[in-house]
Amino acid sequence: MRIIFIGQAPFGRDCLQALLDQGEEIAGVLTVPDRPGQKGPNPVKELAVGSGLPLLQPARLKDPEVLTWVKNLRPDLLVLAFVTDIVPRAMIDMATCGGINYHPSLLPKYRGGSAMNWAIINGETETGVTIHQIDAGIDTGPIILQQKVAIDPDDTVKSLYFEKLYPLGVQMVAEAVRLIREGKASPVPQDETQASFQPVIKEADVRIDWRQNAQKIYNLIRGSNPNPGAWTTFRGEKLKIWEARPCQAQGDPGTIIEIPGEEGFVIATGEGAILARRVQYGSSPDKILAGQFITAAAIQPGEQVGI
Repeated sequence: MRIIFIGQAPFGRDCLQALLDQGEEIAGVLTVPDRPGQKGPNPVKELAVGSGLPLLQPARLKDPEVLTWVKNLRPDLLVLAFVTDIVPRAMIDMATCGGINYHPSLLPKYRGGSAMNWAIINGETETGVTIHQIDAGIDTGPIILQQKVAIDPDDTVKSLYFEKLYPLGVQMVAEAVRLIREGKASPVPQDETQASFQPVIKEADVRIDWRQNAQKIYNLIRGSNPNPGAWTTFRGEKLKIWEARPCQAQGDPGTIIEIPGEEGFVIATGEGAILARRVQYGSSPDKILAGQFITAAAIQPGEQVGI
C-alpha cells in the first residue's frame, strides 16, 4: 500500500517513524517549509531525508505542483499527522483508499484546531484520540479508531498532549494504517447530532473574567497553557497567569487579597480565589515564579487586576 505521509513537528516525525518501523511503503512525504530563523531542523524533513524518501515542502497543499507531485506517486492512502492546512478534495481522490487523520478529541465533539484547549476550558473530564477518514469537511469523516483518556483535575494542554494524546496517537495512526492495509477497517459515520466545532483559540478568547468562579478561571488557565496564555491586566500592563490553583478565600473579584510567602499571590474571584504561581508580565518574554514577581513589582494586598 503506497502511502503519502503529510505531517509536521515531532509528532509527525514519530508517526512517520512508526509507519517505517511497521514496514509500510512510504511513497512520499509532505511537510511544512523551513522557516527563517527556526530553532533546530524540521523533524519530519530530517527523518524523510535520512530515510531516502521523496520529500516536498509546499506552502499550500492545494498548489497545482503539489497535486501533480502526489498524482505521479500513485498513492493508495494519505496519512495526516498534525496537519494545519486543508487537504483538497482532488488530492484525496487521487488515493485509492482516501486519507486518514489524527484528531485529539472524541469526535464528533470538539472538531477544529484547538480541541484540547476547549475541552479543558469547558471542564471536560475525558477526551481522547480519533483516527478518521478525511473528506471535504473539517474533522467530519467516518471514524476508524477511537480511544478515551481521562483529563485529570490539574492537567494542562501541555500535560494532556505530551503525556497522553501524543503517545496514544502515534500508536493509533500505525494501527489504523495496518487495519486498512489488511482490509479490516470498518469506518463508522459520525453522529452529526452530537457534533460541535470550536474555532482555533486566540488570545482574545482567554482574557480572565474575575467575576467567574475559581474553578472556571482555573480551567481557563489550564486550557491556555502552553498557548496562548490566560491573561488579565495589572497596573496597565498585560499579566499572563501560566500556573495557578484554586483556593478557599473570599474578597471582591479581581482583588489581590493575600500574599502567602514566596508561593504566589491570591486573587479573589466571583466565588473562591486563585493562587497565581507562575506569571509573565508586560513585554517580558520570561515566565517567572510568582514569588519573584511579588518582589520585583512590590505587590501589595488590596491591589486590583483586570482593570
